[in-house]
Amino acid sequence: MANHSTTAIVLRTVEFSETSLIVTLLTKDLGRISALAKGARRLKGPFEGSLDLLSVCSISLIDKPGDALDLLTESKLRRRFRGAQRSLERLHAGYYIAEMLRLMIDDDDPHRELFDMTLAAMGMIDGDGPVAKTLLAFDAQCLRLLGHAPSTQQCTVCGRVVQRQRRRASFSLIGGGVVCETCRPSQTHLMTASWEALDALRVLASDPGIENADDSSADVETDSRPKRFPLASLFPPLSAEAYGDLRGLLNRTLEALIGHTPRMQPFLPDKLPG
Repeated sequence: MANHSTTAIVLRTVEFSETSLIVTLLTKDLGRISALAKGARRLKGPFEGSLDLLSVCSISLIDKPGDALDLLTESKLRRRFRGAQRSLERLHAGYYIAEMLRLMIDDDDPHRELFDMTLAAMGMIDGDGPVAKTLLAFDAQCLRLLGHAPSTQQCTVCGRVVQRQRRRASFSLIGGGVVCETCRPSQTHLMTASWEALDALRVLASDPGIENADDSSADVETDSRPKRFPLASLFPPLSAEAYGDLRGLLNRTLEALIGHTPRMQPFLPDKLPG
């Protein structure tokens, strides 16, 4: 057994007994984990109400060997998710982020940059950030950081640059990218997307680098200086038509990876505001 202290985002809580919870956490250093929080359901429990969905906490836990649940021993609230106080759209967006992280990440597989990106996305949804564009960037960055970055210029079959001979490009959901005219007839599970949508996807799935924060109130702290994931710097200009195209493309791509439709997907913004 080993003791760990890290920062975590609460992705799910399940009642375990009259007084305890099983919590699913995305941690900065350990990846996604499940842990038993004894006494968490008591009115005056040891976790000070810090285990609400999407809360950001500083936690301590005992790592149990084998298939046994880790034991959460301490959790101190750093930031509570307040999307429900702003709008139903922001609440649904937060729930979508939590669901996608549970579905796409394996247990005990750390992704520090993904953790930082998630904090940035939650901060925008919890504040005044554009919900629709934030979720596009979140999905695109999840694909990149988990090794599923879509190909928007080179054919996923032959590797050649796809010529823009048609108004819309063919996109392989299985191959995860565009398909050229030569290879298209032999492929299945294709959909089409506008070139504007694919150009936006290339920007959204690019590596923005990590910025140094100027103050100690930054959401994310590393071993030395505070850092922020500059998610907003990825937002490209996007027409209403291209947004619908890109939202549909990301939805279908994620469905192909996961194997089913996420429960919160139907609640995503279906158009850009204004």
